[in-house]
Amino acid sequence: MNKALIVEKINDFLVDEFEVDEEAITSDANLKETLDLDSLDFVDLVVAIESNFGVKLKGEDFVEVTTLEDFYNLIENKLS
Repeated sequence: MNKALIVEKINDFLVDEFEVDEEAITSDANLKETLDLDSLDFVDLVVAIESNFGVKLKGEDFVEVTTLEDFYNLIENKLS
């Protein structure tokens, strides 16, 4: 799966599942601040990633993830 498709799928479920405003979704958006995701949302996000991409994520996977771009790259790396 190419990065453009990964980005599209992630953005789609951020809008659909987390009710994030499409205009707030930029590659440099901070997951916690700009997207207003709390710790429970992160659990839901992990579940959504697992169901959409078949990738298992752990808490330590998010240590270096602060922006959406970091998140896209994490998923891309997990899929390769």
